[in-house]
Amino acid sequence: MTDPVLLVDDDIEVREALAQTLELADLRPIAVGSFVAAKDHITRDFPGVILSDIRMPGRDGFHLLAHAREVDEDLPVILLTGEGDIPMALRAVEQGAFGFLEKPCSPSDLVAELRKALERRRAVMQDRAERVRREAGDPAARLIFGVSELAQDLRARVRELARLGTDVLVIGPPGSGTPKVAEVVHLCAPAAQGPFEKHAAQGLGRAALAQALEAAVGGSLFLDEIARLPADTQLALVAALEEKGAPRLIAGSTVPLDEDTIHPDLFYRLQVGTVRIPSLAERPEDIPVLFRHYVEQAAEQAGIAPPEVTPEHTAALMAQDWPGNARSLMSAAMRFVLGMPDEVTQAADLGLAEQMARVERSLLIAALGRHNGRASAAAQALKLPRKTFYDKLARHGIRPENYRR
Repeated sequence: MTDPVLLVDDDIEVREALAQTLELADLRPIAVGSFVAAKDHITRDFPGVILSDIRMPGRDGFHLLAHAREVDEDLPVILLTGEGDIPMALRAVEQGAFGFLEKPCSPSDLVAELRKALERRRAVMQDRAERVRREAGDPAARLIFGVSELAQDLRARVRELARLGTDVLVIGPPGSGTPKVAEVVHLCAPAAQGPFEKHAAQGLGRAALAQALEAAVGGSLFLDEIARLPADTQLALVAALEEKGAPRLIAGSTVPLDEDTIHPDLFYRLQVGTVRIPSLAERPEDIPVLFRHYVEQAAEQAGIAPPEVTPEHTAALMAQDWPGNARSLMSAAMRFVLGMPDEVTQAADLGLAEQMARVERSLLIAALGRHNGRASAAAQALKLPRKTFYDKLARHGIRPENYRR
């Protein structure tokens, strides 16, 4: 049992019954009988959620809600209401409560609401930890997002190559952010205070290259899509890099390189220090982190409060392929902030049948995620006969057990 639930109810019998329900659902109840007893548990770093009765002697559920909101406005509070308290509970939701349940409520409804709140809390705490790590860390920690092992390996490789001082090749699929990672390599290097000159390689002539090299002395020269650099400019670049005092070369590419795609001397020089950016398809667990970052960024640019990213929306995002990687995810975040309908990845390039198939797959996965991988409950929520639901799961290669927490 890992997820804590602060359970506040003055009725000891109700409190014990609710605690038993939570334990059977593999949740960890912290059962107390009053606001005074609950107060010390309500902290900004509390990793769980609060489940509280409204009517309690002394300081009631409204007082607890106000206190929790003051400590941490992102701490979910679910209120338990009697039959006559529903208008009161609705008012509490308007004041920031996550939700309310009418007593007596079924264990399945209670656990489902708590799991939804806990998922929200985990996302908030993960974002905060990521933000603290970025703000306290080096440029690799601050600017390369993700919690996956692949993201951690990427940051480690960037730091390693930055320290070595060799020329670097940053390679990744389209839209993965090779220019950004190249700049992080520069910022992590001892010469971070020097200039970072960034140029597209395509069509760059020898004269323009000479100017770029001069401007980058004492720092780094980044040439994006190095394979598109004209052949005579490649020769000039190889010669210039041999000279004393030449800047560091950081090259970017979205295609694999070999001796046939660029000058062999340039290829072997870059091969010494290669960093590969993994695609989003390789690290889906990073999609929520990146998306929330882009949502905050877009909201700040638009001068509006960032909208809530629900677990259902997160599940749908993770179900998509994102062939455009970070660039397309950033575009989706901008549309989301501006209230524009989100599109299935690269919808303009897909036929209607493929679009519908991807949407259907996202809905199936989102339903399974909401119901902890329980196929029968997910089928009921989608109003589908069980056989039809299982047929759709088989067609999309979805295994319900993969979505159990």
